[in-house]
Formats: sequence, C-alpha cells, structure tokens
Amino acid sequence: MGLLLLLTSMLLSSYFHSGRVVTAQRLFKIRDITLSIEPAPDVTRDTNVTLRCQAFVSSSGQEALSREYRIYKDGNTIYSKNTSTSEDLLYPLSEARVSNSGKYKCKISIEQKDMTSGAKKLTVAGLSKPLLHINKDVVSEGEEVTATCTAPGETGSFFFYFYEDTKEIQEKQVNSNQAEARLHFSSTGYHKIHCGYTVLVTPESFKSKESLSVTVSVKELPIVAVLEIFPESKIYEGDKLDIFCSVKNNPRSTESINLYLSQGSQLLSSGYSTVNHSMVALAKDPEEFECRLEMGNVRKFDTKAVSVTELFSVPTLTMYPAEVFQREYMTLNCRSETSASERLDRDELTYTLDPTESPLISKVNGVFSVKALLYDFNYTCVAKAKEIVKRSETLTVRPKVAVSTPKISVVGRVVIGQSFKILCQSDIGSLPINYTLLWGYDQLNITTVKEPFQQALFTVTVRKSDEISKYMCEARNGQKEAPLSKRLNATVIVPLTNPILTVLPHLPEISEGDHLYLICGVNGTPPVTFKWYRVGNEHPLYTITTHMNNTNYRVSALSKEHSGMYYCEAINHANILVRSDLVTIEVRLALWKKVLIGGFCLLALSVLVVVVVLCFKSKRGKREAAAELSVKPSRPKSDDSLTVNLTHDTEVYNAATVRVEGAAVSVWSERRPAEANDEESSMVSNEPDVEYTEVVHPRPLDPARVPPKKGTDTVYSELQNSPHGATDHHDYGSVEYAELNSEQPGINHFPPEINHHQELPVD
Repeated sequence: MGLLLLLTSMLLSSYFHSGRVVTAQRLFKIRDITLSIEPAPDVTRDTNVTLRCQAFVSSSGQEALSREYRIYKDGNTIYSKNTSTSEDLLYPLSEARVSNSGKYKCKISIEQKDMTSGAKKLTVAGLSKPLLHINKDVVSEGEEVTATCTAPGETGSFFFYFYEDTKEIQEKQVNSNQAEARLHFSSTGYHKIHCGYTVLVTPESFKSKESLSVTVSVKELPIVAVLEIFPESKIYEGDKLDIFCSVKNNPRSTESINLYLSQGSQLLSSGYSTVNHSMVALAKDPEEFECRLEMGNVRKFDTKAVSVTELFSVPTLTMYPAEVFQREYMTLNCRSETSASERLDRDELTYTLDPTESPLISKVNGVFSVKALLYDFNYTCVAKAKEIVKRSETLTVRPKVAVSTPKISVVGRVVIGQSFKILCQSDIGSLPINYTLLWGYDQLNITTVKEPFQQALFTVTVRKSDEISKYMCEARNGQKEAPLSKRLNATVIVPLTNPILTVLPHLPEISEGDHLYLICGVNGTPPVTFKWYRVGNEHPLYTITTHMNNTNYRVSALSKEHSGMYYCEAINHANILVRSDLVTIEVRLALWKKVLIGGFCLLALSVLVVVVVLCFKSKRGKREAAAELSVKPSRPKSDDSLTVNLTHDTEVYNAATVRVEGAAVSVWSERRPAEANDEESSMVSNEPDVEYTEVVHPRPLDPARVPPKKGTDTVYSELQNSPHGATDHHDYGSVEYAELNSEQPGINHFPPEINHHQELPVD
C-alpha cells in the first residue's frame, strides 16, 4: 500500500510543477457575432419568428471550444445556452405577440473573452379583440355586478379599462391577460358595459380594439327619502321653520338605513329612521334643503328650496363728504333700502355703529356725526329688528392729511437760455396733490402727483437772472385754501462771453529773459475753468478753475522759443466753450545783447572810417608833394649837417636834433604861410597845409668813409599847418622826406660815389 502511494505521488509531481497545472494553451480569436430576425423584423401577430445568433471564431486546435450564448431583450437576459459546437444558436418565438416586440442582442463568451452583436428591433403588429363577461345582466338597485375582461392569447403587462357607455368607470393593471371588476350603478334603468386593454412594451404601448357591449338592467327599490318643511309658504325672516327627513317604503332588509339632513354644505342633523330640525328663517341666497338616505350601495335623495321674504335689506353705510381731513367732522348714514312694511314698523328697525368707542353724535336714527381720527378707521353699520341682525359692509375712513406748504427748488443748474426743471414738493399731505407753478401770480402749469414717489416737475427757461425769483408754486389736495411756496431762489449761470487774452508786458516790449503774463478774461458766472494753448500744441499749457472772471498764466525767463501764437479757452457750468482771438508773441533780443552788438558795429565802423581816412590822406599827400616839388623847390642854405625835428607821430618822439656828418643845422621850423591873393584867402581849407622842402646833403669828400652810392639824395620835409594858420603840434607831426636821386644832375652835382646815407641818431 505504501508503494502504491509513492507511485501516485510521483505521477502527480510529474503533472504538477511548483503548484501550477501544466496545460496546453489554445489560441483562438472571436472575429465577429451577428444577430438576425427571421423571417423579417416586422411581422404580424401569430407569426413564427426565429432569432439566429451566428459567431465567427478562429482557433489553433482541433478540439471544440466551449461557448456560452446569451439572448437579451431590451437589456434583460431572456435565454442562455452553453455549447461546444460551432453551429448557429437559434431562439424561436412561436406565434409572436405584441409583447415580443423590442430590441434584441446576442452575446458569446469563450474563456473569459466575449463579444456582443448589434441590436435588432422586432415589431409585432395586431392584438386580439377583448371579451367581456358579466355574472348578472338583471340586478336590483344597489346590487353589485362582476365583470371580467379577457385578452385572448396575449402576453405581457396589461391595463384593462371598463366603460359605461362612453364613460370610463374602472381601470385595472395586471400581468395576465384577464382582469375582473366589481361594478355598482347609481341609477336605475339599462346600462351598457364594454371593455378594452393596452399592452405595455417599454417604452411603447399598444391599445386593442373595444369589446362588444353588454347590457345590465337595474331595477329600482321602493324605498324613498321624504323631506317636509313647515310652513310651506309666506315665510318671512324671523319665522320659525320645522324640517323633517324620513324613510318611506322601508323593505325591512337586514342592511341599516342612514338619514342625513343638510342645507347647502351645512349638515343640520342625521339619524336612522326620522330626522327633524327647527331654525329661524333668514333671507339669504336661495339654498336647498336635502334629505339623503343611504342603505348599503343604495342612495336616495329628496330636496326642496325655501323662499324667505326679507324683513329688511342689508344696510349700507355711507359718509359725507366723500373726503375728510384729520380732526374734521363727517356724517355717517346707515340705511336699509327695503323693509317688509306688512310685518315691520319703521320704529322697530334700529341702527348702530360698530365700534362704539369713537365719539358719536346721533340725532336721527341711522345718522351719526363723527370726528375724523388721525389714522384710518373701520366702521360697520348694524341693523336690528325682531331678533334679525344684519351688518353692512365695512366702511374704511381714511382721513386726509392737509398738504403742507410746498418747497420750490431747481433740479440741476439754471443756465440762461437753457431749459431746466423746477421741483415743487410738500413734506406731508395725502395724495393726490395738485401742484401749480406760478410766474408772479400767473398760472403756468399744473401737475398732479398720485403715487408716493412721483415728483411734480416743471420745465421752464429764463432769459434774465432776475426772472428766477418770480417763480412760485401752490399745492392743493382738497377744497381747502392752497398754501403758497416762497419765491424761487437759485443761482443763475450766465454763459461765458467776450473772451479776451491780454499780454503783459506789451507786445513790442517783450524781450528775452522777461516774465510774460497771459491774462484771460471773460464775462459770465464763475467758477470758470481757463485753459491756455499755443498753436501747434493740442494739449493745454496750463489749466486752472477759479471763482474769478479773469486769471493769468505766467511764463518765466522768456526765450526765442516762446515766440508763437497763443489763445485761451474758458468754460463754466453752462458748458458753453468760448475761445479768445489769437495773439502773436515775438520775443526780441535782450537789451544788453543789443548794446553789445551796437558797440561792436560802432567799433567796426570807426576802424573802417580811420582806415579809409588814412588811405585817402596818404594818397592825397603823395599827389601834392609831387606837385610842390615841381613848382617850388627848396634847397638848403649850406652844406652843413641836417637837423630834423620829429613830431609824436614819428618813430622818435620829442627828439632834440638829428646830426648828419657832424653838422648842427636845424631844418625843421615853423614857417609863415605865404601871402595869398584875395581869391585864395577867401577860400579857407579845413585841412592843414602841407609844404615840401628839398634838402640837398653834400656827399663827403672822403670816399673811403662812405660806400659809393649812385644818384643824389633828396630829403623832403612836410610841414602841416592848422586850418587857422598856426601849426598844430598836438594833432599832427612834422615829417622830413629824403629822396636819393642820382638822375637829376641839376640838383646834386657831386659824383655818386661820394654820396652816403646814415641812420639818424636818437638822443
């Protein structure tokens, strides 16, 4: 035995390895699954329908796979099957019914792999005609009838309906094709009954045809309800009524009888065999009395209407006047329009007011003098005669509050020439209130305020400032004297006019470095917003709001860049923009610059004049000197040395003497003007006279001392005389010219080689 166990364990160990079962894995693939409805998706009742589920599976082995099929209808499983064959799954629906209609699907599962087909809809048309059966066709009043309605051959969920003529009397919901109803008929005679049904196929329903009608005959029972009222006629308010409710022809059945006596919706009394009730007759809207008998399912009724003559009509309460103010007296009248004079005297009918707490004064029956309260109050008139009391409808007295003195004001701003609104308003006063706008004491317009938040607004226009004070308003909410408001007091805004831009300093006096003031002024009501602009710049240079009609904009340290055209704009609460004319500002050079430029110009002009004069004199002196030498030659008296005196214009100023070859002879001296003839003396020149003197210097005898020089030396002395004949030693100098000329033998007879020139010594 032990050997057998050992062999068994060895075999098992060869089959199992490490706790796992060694199985051959098969490969398969569910390619597709389809569901088809045969013979067609739409069929009629009693057709044999087949649902075919076809799966397409590929596998690697020869052994058949285990397949599980499921059929679904509207999401619910209706059939399942396990098979190892690859044949199609067929699900038959024999003699299809409407209940078989719906959406179907097919699902296949193989080793935890599954696939579901698409949905196919089956529609089955046609329902069988229902059959109605009753247990009795003749019954007595109140007897029960059992009716059975059947839907032959149908399945599913049903609603059955039972009808009496065309009126539905019962409804039953069942899951079988048959329903039963218990019917009771409320009246005697013949009653036709039929039925029908509806099959529910979610989410739709299908209704059948109606069954054939069945007639039920209901016989009346002899039992009746009897209603009696005394007196039967000429009943007045206040009369006593006796009412009796009883049973007649009681069949002495085992079922109990119940009686109910009622007037309208009010139950007066109830009992078993006889019911009675006593009451005072009142003239109300005609209402019937009813005696009701109930015995099982039997219902019997008897009704009667009672006509009651009114002893006096319902009083009415009125007030006079229709509108009353607080603490004012008013009159309340209470009256019944009609009364039964054959039964009632006028003195028997009395009137009172309810409530009676308020102070009342009544001198005539039904007439009350009442002082209005400070708040709303309700009054009711009570008329009474022979224990009959009638109340009038409630009269609500709403005392009016006298309107207070109105206040007049403006809405917004008042601008001359523009429309604006005037508001008239009283702090207290009952609505409606009529507000009248007055100009002076002339009526302009009337506005009625009917709602609590409504305002009395008037649209007007003024053309002068003083016109605003002529407006007043009047308030009235009754016949009393209307209070008058004060005169309207409001600021009138005058639109701006005549904008002027003034410049300080004056335009010709504006120079660089100055402070410029642009003063903008207007006529109109402040506050005014001023803006200054420069042409070419869209943004203002300066903006200010002031309560004055003019203000200024200061530009400091002017320069040439400030030159241009300027203007100003102004606006006030009238919202009318005004603009000044353009002002052209040219910034001139500063005074010190002008002086500096003028000084430079004068200096340049002076230098130019001096240069021109010197050039002119230089040329003229040369011409006169040439002419003098040719007419009046001047020679020295001896051959001694030549002494030359120089003025301050010479190179050596105030020198004593100049010696030539050691000689001490002075050749510079004043000379008297030559005598002129009368014609020449009469013409006095403003220029100094110039005289040229020729001085001949003898050449030294020793040729070794002086280098030989060709020609003769000629020295000219220029003598300038003042215009008045005296020599002017301050303004002019004495100049000596020396000319060395070797080509005039008449002047210099020495050979050229002995003539010489030497620099003049300066002491």
